[in-house]
Amino acid sequence: MPELPEVEALALDLTGRLSGRAIVAIHVAQFSALKTFDPPLRALEGALVDGVSRHGKFLDIDASGTHLVLHLARAGWIRWRDEVPTIPPKPSIKSTLAVRVVLDDQSGLDITEAGTRKSLAMYVVRDALDVPGIASLGPDPLTDDFTPEVLAGILASEGRKQLKGVLRHQGTIAGIGNAYSDEILHAARMSPYKPANSLEADELAILYAAIRTTVGDAVERSRGLAASELKGEKKSNLAVHGRTGQACPVCGDTVREVSFADSSLQYCATCQTGGKPLADRRMSKLLK
Repeated sequence: MPELPEVEALALDLTGRLSGRAIVAIHVAQFSALKTFDPPLRALEGALVDGVSRHGKFLDIDASGTHLVLHLARAGWIRWRDEVPTIPPKPSIKSTLAVRVVLDDQSGLDITEAGTRKSLAMYVVRDALDVPGIASLGPDPLTDDFTPEVLAGILASEGRKQLKGVLRHQGTIAGIGNAYSDEILHAARMSPYKPANSLEADELAILYAAIRTTVGDAVERSRGLAASELKGEKKSNLAVHGRTGQACPVCGDTVREVSFADSSLQYCATCQTGGKPLADRRMSKLLK
């Protein structure tokens, strides 16, 4: 799933490609992707792109005051095309193509989604805050107003909820998903199951620094990369996420995994849980 650093880099890349160009047409191949009806899609036809920005994990293309907002969900991505086909795509539930944006020089974007779970979402709105997911976002972890005091207030209000879930919840902190929450907790040397309101002052400082450094460094590494390079950059710099069975780059212990119904987390027991493996209920059931 694209998270804050990748969406930030996509916004920067697309700003250079789209600014000043006019949108000629938008073809929807997966009708489930379009979540709004007013303004209609045709409101974007002929509109000049003024810029591209990010709200959490949402991508916002501002075209003459009408906003084309995208949430790429778990398996969505954006592919730049120097030349798009002249024939519009046929609607198909089997195709990975969800939406095609055609520009005035016949270049454009293919917005795709792999897999059978179609969660990618597109909104056409007059204001980005008209998108419910944007209106409910928590603070962005890289802005100046995300201070240690703000983080302390968030953790206190979340009570005994597990840190992993608190970091991932978009209404609590915007932009952090499954991968970077694993990376942040590994950098902070904290268990993903640690209760949010249990941190001492020094632990709060460590977690705050881990959030700012982990996400900020990923943004800097991604800055200037084309969309086609972002997935590889992200994967090559992860310490524990997606590295089950490999050696922890800090201590050399084996990276472990806890599986859930529709996701998983990775961690290092030596670095994060005092050497004690976390219970994996899903695996325990398989072993019975």
